[in-house]
Amino acid sequence: MFLTISTTGTSERPATDLGFLLHKHPEKSQAFSTSYGKAHVLYPEADAERCTAALLLEVDAVALVRRGKGKGRGGAPDAALAQYVNDRPYAASSLLAVALSGVFSSAMRGVCNARPERAAQPLPLRIEVPALPARGGPDLVRKLFEPLGWSVTVEPVALDAQFPEWGDSRYVRLVLESQTLTLAQALRHLYVLLPVLDDAKHYWVASDEVDKLLRAGEGWLPDHPEQKLITSRYLSRRWSLTRAAMERLELVRLAEADDSEVEEIDNAVEAETEDEQEPTPLAVQRRDAILAALQTSGASRVLDLGCGQGQLVQALLKDVRFTEIVGVDVSMRALTIASRRLKLDRMGERQASRVKLVQGSLAYTDKRLKGYDAAVLSEVIEHLDLPRLPALEYAVFGAARPRTVLVTTPNVEYNVRWETLPAGHVRHGDHRFEWTREEFRTWARAVAERHGYDVEFIPVGPDDPEVGPPTQMAHFELSTAEMSTATARTEKEAKAA
Repeated sequence: MFLTISTTGTSERPATDLGFLLHKHPEKSQAFSTSYGKAHVLYPEADAERCTAALLLEVDAVALVRRGKGKGRGGAPDAALAQYVNDRPYAASSLLAVALSGVFSSAMRGVCNARPERAAQPLPLRIEVPALPARGGPDLVRKLFEPLGWSVTVEPVALDAQFPEWGDSRYVRLVLESQTLTLAQALRHLYVLLPVLDDAKHYWVASDEVDKLLRAGEGWLPDHPEQKLITSRYLSRRWSLTRAAMERLELVRLAEADDSEVEEIDNAVEAETEDEQEPTPLAVQRRDAILAALQTSGASRVLDLGCGQGQLVQALLKDVRFTEIVGVDVSMRALTIASRRLKLDRMGERQASRVKLVQGSLAYTDKRLKGYDAAVLSEVIEHLDLPRLPALEYAVFGAARPRTVLVTTPNVEYNVRWETLPAGHVRHGDHRFEWTREEFRTWARAVAERHGYDVEFIPVGPDDPEVGPPTQMAHFELSTAEMSTATARTEKEAKAA
């Protein structure tokens, strides 16, 4: 991953002043450790007439996977390989932007005690990025940089020079030139726009990213014609953060137009009399829907199959009508976390007698799961490979055979409503599949028919008229005939005993 910054000068104002502005001596080659590899700063040329500083970032692919969001997504067969085989070591992205801010932090703030007058003056600048991912193509590159005073030369990189008919890749070679910008302005432009063009970040985007964006965008972002796109992409399309950033940018614009401080504009607006209601998280809506269905069924002894970290078990414990609750998961780590969440070691004897956590795989029949009123499979089936679903189906509906079974799973049709979810991606990197409403209903009806259940479908979350709800739930109940057979079998076994 490579970037160069060049400037020209005269004997009175030598180009080597670039070393003072960057706080890196032109006669030295320096290396800096980062969380994802090593950054090198060197000067291929350095004299009074011309000086070039180069930033070379060597990315450690293994560290990238371990520390950040380098996980393969989408459940594709090559997802694990994609963690290590990708463009991150070679193409300028958010990794290079973070390295810029770390290695040239003082220069980005415009601080230079040795040459303060040079730091505040425009420089003849030329910046070259040999490989830049540009989602939106050369036209978007120009739209982003030209309004900022850059002369832009952008050349698409062919997929394969030997096969021109294959067309261009999503990468470009970029050259920026300007006579009117300071070095600090140039670095701030790159810090924001490199990840914007890549349209991805290698780390989790939290609320503090809004502050970073506004600091780096000070003086140019409020009036940029592509402000909304820049803000949305920089914040990984998280709508809540984007909205907060846009509101603050509008305040900055109004303050500049009114020649006043942002605080004065902000204080001019009276506080709202009613607190805005925060939307209920989908996970909470899902638990509420499951609890309501269990209460309707009259179940008192409940299995939480694939209980994970015990959120549903914790909710069930709060309702005294559930007299026995069993959480089952294949992961001992998840069960340990669930135990801590439930405070089992400090729970009273009566409460502790109602709950049990057991390790088990849903791909195999388990005698411990027989005889319960209800079983819940909440966001479980999509974590199994499709060929293993019949084994789970038999273990739950054929062998354990509870009177009520609740199954929830994502509705893939709703994914287009998630602003932070790229097109074609599933909601979690471990999901092996996500079904449409029709696919889920076809599967559920076939299961019900094979095992003597009736099934109805319940939307969970906002039911969009076009794409349906974000979560779909199937409520299985043993049919009347099967209930009679099961009752007779139980009475016969009791007499025999």
